[in-house]
Amino acid sequence: MDDEDGYFGEPVAATYDESSGEMFEPAVVEETAGFLAGLAAGGRALELGIGTGRIALPLARRGVPVHGIDLSRAMVARLRAKPGGDAIGVTTGDFATTRVPGTYSVAYLVFNTIMNLTTQAAQVACFRNAADHLEPGGCFVIEVIVPELRRLPPGQNAVPFHVGPDRWGFDTYDVATQAMSSHHFDVADGHAEYRSLPFRYVWPAELDLMAQLAGLRLRERWAGWAGEPFTSESRQHVSVWEKPGE
Repeated sequence: MDDEDGYFGEPVAATYDESSGEMFEPAVVEETAGFLAGLAAGGRALELGIGTGRIALPLARRGVPVHGIDLSRAMVARLRAKPGGDAIGVTTGDFATTRVPGTYSVAYLVFNTIMNLTTQAAQVACFRNAADHLEPGGCFVIEVIVPELRRLPPGQNAVPFHVGPDRWGFDTYDVATQAMSSHHFDVADGHAEYRSLPFRYVWPAELDLMAQLAGLRLRERWAGWAGEPFTSESRQHVSVWEKPGE
């Protein structure tokens, strides 16, 4: 782990856009940006964990003023290098606690980023921080997986998410603590590289309670950005909590 940038330092930032390729497909990006722009409704957006600007940049191109918070200077440097990146304000810090001036119509966390906060206390703090930044009637949006514990037979704690000729990946779960780790193996020219990232998985009902503690209420929940119904078989969800109006 990088002392300054955490787990998303230069080695991760250098290949992040490529390693998360499916999330960079134009249709996925445009659906996400369109959903968030609709919630912003002419107001400002705050991205917690803005990273390389995958969503912030297309959202800004839709006319939504975006500000971001991110701990990783290396990730933000990639954002700055992209067209339009210099126009987006970014505050360096932990998005669970870092405050920025003003209020926002929508705050959002995408691509499982809530799980980068590895304690329940930090996740609760994130909800409170988001709520404090929202104007009355504003929304907090999270995109995150549903924990895949149904795929764990008794005695097993690992679930593969990618198996290929030059890359393997699997997640390990500790069901007693809700801790999990994502393990990545990459092979090139006969040499293997390994990295591991820690997470804390979280259930939809648990997120709803965190929202309640922060003074927010559930407005809607979908299985994806296109508004697919959320069911017991859904593997992810997009949830929207609303701050009551004055």
